[in-house]
Amino acid sequence: VRHSLSPRLHNAGFRALGLDWCYVACPVAEGQAGQAVEAMRTLGIEGLSVTMPHKQNVAEAVDDLSSTAARLGAVNCVRRDGDRLIGENTDGVGFIRSLHSQLHREPDGLTAVIVGAGGAARSIALAMTELGASVGILNRSAKSAEKLVEIVGTASSVVQEEAIGDADLIVNSTPLGMNTDDPLPFDVNLLSKGQSVVDLIYRPEKTALLLEAEARGVETLNGLPMLLQQAGEQFRLWTGSEPPLRAMAEAVGLRLSEA
Repeated sequence: VRHSLSPRLHNAGFRALGLDWCYVACPVAEGQAGQAVEAMRTLGIEGLSVTMPHKQNVAEAVDDLSSTAARLGAVNCVRRDGDRLIGENTDGVGFIRSLHSQLHREPDGLTAVIVGAGGAARSIALAMTELGASVGILNRSAKSAEKLVEIVGTASSVVQEEAIGDADLIVNSTPLGMNTDDPLPFDVNLLSKGQSVVDLIYRPEKTALLLEAEARGVETLNGLPMLLQQAGEQFRLWTGSEPPLRAMAEAVGLRLSEA
């Protein structure tokens, strides 16, 4: 968490609204998520953001789960409700809002392929299908892809790489692209104009996948808008206030779409 942009995002939001709140990054060793949740109770902390590898363990440590967090079995946000700690998952709504705000696309009727089957893929697939999209999961491990489909339901399926050619939206949820010598997550020659490609990576700002997609006339988006939007939802859950997204975006160098 040392390199996380979340403190910048949230603290900019608190400043913009004049809230006497502070957000800090706290490294937690693997296996100690339960202790971190108990510390939240003891110290009177109002909210937590949760990163990998703690999302499932935190889901087991809180008092209640939102319906989305319960289906996913993973928590990326904890909020207080009186004396009870509630586990939430804001990744899916963050993705949907970034899709709307930056690419002006709505999930209803879209055919999407998500590359990868980890926690982010689960959240996005669930959110997309709940809003009318058809989602295919492309993953090296068929077992993980099948598990995701089992969680999400009938509007999702395990697909092969060729399905990318027929998709409206392709989402890379794998870490491939973070390093300059990483292979591409799929065959980019399957891409064509009219499609959109979202890479959840935001460092580098443009991965090799996004550069290759743009070279083929494909609309692209990195993961920073999703980070902003899921943080905005956490801000709303904790404070009860509408997040000042423009101030938060400026704090991380993100230019919001004007449309």
